[in-house]
Amino acid sequence: MTETSPRALTPPERTAVLERTTSESKVVLSLNLDGSGQAKIATGVGFYDHMLNALAKHALFDLEIESVGDLHIDAHHTVEDTAIVLGQAIRQALGDKVGIRRFADALVPLDEALAQCVVDVSGRPYCVHSGEPAGQEYALIGGGPATGSGPGPVGVPYAGSLTRHVLETLAFHAHLCLHVTVLAGRDPHHIVEAQFKALARALRDAVAHDPRVRGVPSTKGAL
Repeated sequence: MTETSPRALTPPERTAVLERTTSESKVVLSLNLDGSGQAKIATGVGFYDHMLNALAKHALFDLEIESVGDLHIDAHHTVEDTAIVLGQAIRQALGDKVGIRRFADALVPLDEALAQCVVDVSGRPYCVHSGEPAGQEYALIGGGPATGSGPGPVGVPYAGSLTRHVLETLAFHAHLCLHVTVLAGRDPHHIVEAQFKALARALRDAVAHDPRVRGVPSTKGAL
């Protein structure tokens, strides 16, 4: 009788450490898909930090991100490049995807806002994003007075249009199929946060190991 070592019964670590540098930003990121929701995020865009902390917390990912970008222009490059690296890290950490659940969905409220996210770890990038109220793309969330006058710190605002861009970027670089729908909402902050939390809960379930799954959950044998 062949003895099986405890190590052979332990799933491999699903982690990634990545660095990406361009003329517009530098992003250093570490990810553990099987973490406990610990996060250390610094992108220079306060509201984006808040959303990425929520993503890690509710997905139970351990996530560290340090992004330095051209915030003197606006938040766009920093937000986009951070999403690129996060998507790449998710894809790398997933490895061969053996034993994962693959499909998941979540419906998350935040006061008056309600968002749904459906995830397929399909290996094929696709993103459908709908339901945000008219004008949400023009909302500026967070930051401080542009002139530096008045109370509170001066910061870089997060434009409402960036949410769709983050979702599309994550889907493309992580090779996910994402459907995110805003079902209700009035406050721009709540509308964005409900979407990030729905994404987190759906990702948490989709990448989780299912002991009943044997091999890769696809009739093709690969994802």
